[in-house]
Amino acid sequence: MLRLATLSAFALSGSALWVLFEHARGPVDEPEPNPLTGQPVPAFAVPPLQDGTGLATRDFAGAERPVLLNFFASWCAPCVQEMPVLLGLRQQGLAIWGIAYRDRPDATAAFLAQHGNPYQRVGRDEEGRLGPAFALIGLPESFLVDRSGVVRWGWAGGLSQDVVAQSPLKAMS
Repeated sequence: MLRLATLSAFALSGSALWVLFEHARGPVDEPEPNPLTGQPVPAFAVPPLQDGTGLATRDFAGAERPVLLNFFASWCAPCVQEMPVLLGLRQQGLAIWGIAYRDRPDATAAFLAQHGNPYQRVGRDEEGRLGPAFALIGLPESFLVDRSGVVRWGWAGGLSQDVVAQSPLKAMS
């Protein structure tokens, strides 16, 4: 009986600590603000997925309107889930540029053929060199960049209709 009481007290104290820890961290659904918000797009240049021009920092300053820069990969399950949202945003007129991150060009091309291609431009970063510069914590990740080349919003994780509705993307779509 003493062991049962001791185990129960131990379990309750552990549960209480877990609750305190979770409340201290904040809701799970709210990611930390991206450190790039309010900063110029990091300096980079990547080759194109296929023929054409790649993507580089200088391209944002010459953009006609804000651009959603989306890091994705063919091996990324949440990237598949966000494709309908990205396709919808493109249909509504949002400029979307993609960077295939740590992915083979043939796998990326097959992924876009299968799930649709929401991107006006696609660059590739096969080695993952841009991860530290963009403070990537996983895939997919998206950055809204204004016409002057400043990151105005960042989202780590797949875009959903709820995320779009509660973000600056809502005004753009």
